[in-house]
Amino acid sequence: MIAPRVTPGASRRAPTRRVVLVAYDGASAIDVVAPADVFAMASDAARATLPGAPPAYAVEIASVAGGVIRTASGTQIVAHNALADLAPGVDTVLVAGGETGEATRDARLLGWLRATTPKVRRMGAVCTGAFVLAAAGLLAGRRAATHWRAAAALARAYPGVDVDADAIFVRSGKIYTSAGVTASIDLALSLVEEDLGYDVALKVARDLVVFLKRPGGQSQFSRPLLAQTVAAGPLQGVIDWALRHLDADLRVEALAGKAGMSPRNFARTFARAMQMTPAKFVEAARLEQARSCLEGGQASIKQLARDCGFGSDERMRRAFQRTLQVTPEDYRRRFGRSPGA
Repeated sequence: MIAPRVTPGASRRAPTRRVVLVAYDGASAIDVVAPADVFAMASDAARATLPGAPPAYAVEIASVAGGVIRTASGTQIVAHNALADLAPGVDTVLVAGGETGEATRDARLLGWLRATTPKVRRMGAVCTGAFVLAAAGLLAGRRAATHWRAAAALARAYPGVDVDADAIFVRSGKIYTSAGVTASIDLALSLVEEDLGYDVALKVARDLVVFLKRPGGQSQFSRPLLAQTVAAGPLQGVIDWALRHLDADLRVEALAGKAGMSPRNFARTFARAMQMTPAKFVEAARLEQARSCLEGGQASIKQLARDCGFGSDERMRRAFQRTLQVTPEDYRRRFGRSPGA
């Protein structure tokens, strides 16, 4: 989603864009504060290149009733306005994530979102704020992102939403959604790039010491195997053994023999219990182990590939690229501990 660079003078002519950050009791403070800081820094960066231009953004925090918002961490944020008191002319709305249970049942909030969406240029949500948009009916038939931990729950609660569990952020028409927590920064930076161009967005990203476009998806940061390794019956022993012997022969035939089952019956039983094939599980487990080793150790890529069962560093590299969209070397540079740390 790369916008063309703005032409000289475009920011001078553009009116100030009003951004409303919608919060509620239980919202995540960072989902409100992080986008607010991105837009404020973008205004400063744009003003530096075009002295005398109007501010690029005016950010307003709003809630249903206005006043003090008690966030999930206990931090208190004071809203600038109640939703009903906002003046016309809002450009962009972003709904914070957090503990959304009450927010998804708040008729005043959902009604305001439904009524406002046709009037704004962009409507969006950060993290689990996607549940609020979905409850308002704004995500039906659309692709959407949310925090990886909440992706399955969003898909179950709102079957009409095409949930992308790995996306950092998603644009579907005028509706924007993002992954969890700090992905609010990724989303806000992408909106700045749309409005003010690459150079301004890059300057803000550098000042924040973050990627302008984060490589890979959420699967870099999640630990899905923690949930997927819980299985009952004959599979549990096989899974435990496989996780302790990732460098062994873990083809279906070998695993079926450990379980005392035919390969065909084992593959069927495994897929039904684990929601993935044995081959996919083995690759995910090996990836998980390799990631852990890259984060905490200094062994060579070749050695790690052998120890984790990939056989060769090229096979491990292909698995990383296919699943995480990064190479093992890049993963270590980003997430590995420095020697002596």
